[in-house]
Amino acid sequence: QVQLVESGGGLVQAGDSLRLSCAASGRTFSAYVMGWFRQAPGKEREFVAAIRWNTGFTNYADSVKGRFTISRDNAESTMYLQMNSLKPEDTAVYYCAADRRGPISTTSGEYDYWGQGTQVTVSS
Repeated sequence: QVQLVESGGGLVQAGDSLRLSCAASGRTFSAYVMGWFRQAPGKEREFVAAIRWNTGFTNYADSVKGRFTISRDNAESTMYLQMNSLKPEDTAVYYCAADRRGPISTTSGEYDYWGQGTQVTVSS
């Protein structure tokens, strides 16, 4: 069983930065896809970024390209989302997710494990 725990959310002002972390445990191999999704009130969960664990291949939503960076620390089994130049529209609960299968996906239904979420609020 894979356990995912997010941390690093908070309240910031527009233009500020945050780094989210997702600590994974219970993994038996590293060939996973891991990603970040977010969900704002009244909105469906949307893809933010994903990374292929073994290769480091990444994919980003258009809305965050150039501002957010996804990365992973293999030794610590931790994934990060560095969020720069934050905008009020980035306000959401951010979820860490993991996919047992190799192909990278932007669809939440393809992911097998989910963290509890961490709130990011960006004020004007």
